[in-house]
Amino acid sequence: MCFLDCLLSQESEVVTMKILHIVCSPRGEASESYRLSRKIVARLMGREPAATVTNRVIGGNALPHIDANYALGQHSATAEIAHGGSMAQSDELIRELEDSDAVVIGTPMHNLGVPSALKAWIDHVVRARRTFDTGPGGKVGTLRDRPVFIAIASGGSFSGEYARQPDFLTPYLTVILAQIGLKDLHFFSVQGTGLGPQILEKSRTGADDALQAYFPLRV
Repeated sequence: MCFLDCLLSQESEVVTMKILHIVCSPRGEASESYRLSRKIVARLMGREPAATVTNRVIGGNALPHIDANYALGQHSATAEIAHGGSMAQSDELIRELEDSDAVVIGTPMHNLGVPSALKAWIDHVVRARRTFDTGPGGKVGTLRDRPVFIAIASGGSFSGEYARQPDFLTPYLTVILAQIGLKDLHFFSVQGTGLGPQILEKSRTGADDALQAYFPLRV
């Protein structure tokens, strides 16, 4: 919590924390990942009541994938290509990310990995010469680091006593977000949503306990 503590302790000027909340599930507010991500946002707001929240809903085909114009824009400096098509959408999403002090991502696990909506967002914001550069040592992120809280919901279990499936979501997000400079990642999950009410309730309780441990309530 060092970044947030440092942000909240600045007394020389009024600093308002900006939270970017990304909703990936096609089920929207009815989804477990949304509910868990909202709890994270609430915890952040509890630490900084004046914080502002930008809600970016990308699930349910709300966010188009990158197009040919975007691909051409990666190899052309012409304004017609660079600012048309999905490149304008990419610019907007990157600005939202740059302006944020904390990011909260609520996402389901689909087929052991990220859902297509989150992959579309990643393709928009992981952009050469904009959010990362390439040099002799490889790819280097250009965004300043900030806390990224990732709320995951999965029908099966990928960790703990009921684990029966692999997890390609958390390692992928760890690597791809680090590529643009975001390395302060924190994962919370509700697993086994399709394994019956008892397992689901136990997983919800475990997620709440993990949130309480990370965001202890202040008296």
